[in-house]
Amino acid sequence: MNDNLVIRHATVADMPGIRALLKKYHRDTISDKDRPGGFVTTAITDEQLTDLIEKENGVMIIVRPQAAPSPDEVLAFCFAAPWEFWKSWPLFAYMIEILPEYEFEGKNVVVEDTYQYGPICVDTSIRGTGAFADLFYASLKDFKDRFPVMITFVNSINGRSENAHNNKAHMQTIGTFDFNDNHYLMMAIRTDHEK
Repeated sequence: MNDNLVIRHATVADMPGIRALLKKYHRDTISDKDRPGGFVTTAITDEQLTDLIEKENGVMIIVRPQAAPSPDEVLAFCFAAPWEFWKSWPLFAYMIEILPEYEFEGKNVVVEDTYQYGPICVDTSIRGTGAFADLFYASLKDFKDRFPVMITFVNSINGRSENAHNNKAHMQTIGTFDFNDNHYLMMAIRTDHEK
């Protein structure tokens, strides 16, 4: 990753930069040019994003620092939080319901020992620099003392995300599920996994 970039927890002041990146790469607003490079599907309100930042400390970002009073340029973000935070989203509520049907490392997955990570979004300007893996493992390490296992999902049509989570993050696909006419991979990793 570029030496001029910094990985840190987001603050509310970073929300405009996070919002801009989310809009640029969200499935509903991404350009046709950027779509083949992957997309995010989770929508989040300002209130939810504020809670994720302030109450859960669950947003890690990569920024290019700027001289004050200009805000830092947000080039990547990663969301993570306990299931309790995510339960109001229908997709996550469904995942909570079906989670015990999956096994990871020979044990049934339980909500109490896991948390949900994602989406993760990296601007095209820093892709291929190791930024994805650096941000992923910074977020994973951040939750290591709270939960032994991290869970996520990837839409099966999002090949770039599937490849990144398998080959750069070294996550294990523990099964699949369907929701709202989409097919998803359920993935897991231990939070003490080293890069």
